[in-house]
Amino acid sequence: MWTYEHSVETTATAPSVWRLWSDVARWADWNAEIEKIEIDGPFAPGTRITMTPPGEDPIPLIVAEAVENELFVDEARFGGLVLRTLHRVDPAGQGRIRVTYRMEITGTGADEAGPEIGPGITADWPDTMAALTRLAEAAEAEAEAAEAKPADGAAAR
Repeated sequence: MWTYEHSVETTATAPSVWRLWSDVARWADWNAEIEKIEIDGPFAPGTRITMTPPGEDPIPLIVAEAVENELFVDEARFGGLVLRTLHRVDPAGQGRIRVTYRMEITGTGADEAGPEIGPGITADWPDTMAALTRLAEAAEAEAEAAEAKPADGAAAR
């Protein structure tokens, strides 16, 4: 088995991150490694996602697990290999959360193939996760600004 894990902390809330995760059609907004993405149903276990990285063939994924505001897991299968990616949100204290991505490559030949393919797959995670959390923080700031804005004409009096 081959594993890799990366975490970031943010002031964004778990629901803000979840909204971005569950809106698969907009994953390319925060993941530069997506040229095209399609989902064939609701963001729920068993749903298929087809993700196409720039200049590469489409990658079929299955949502293996989804717990709103907590985690989702996707799986890709290539021959005898299973590439399982966990995306999780945990409290980090003092109004912060920790966003963690963990990849596990298992199956026939994983000990050899994992170190060959895993680092290339996960290399962009720090940038992708930074973009994800920045977008979640920006969405919260916009929502707070909209709530604080006086009703039409109220400030003009």
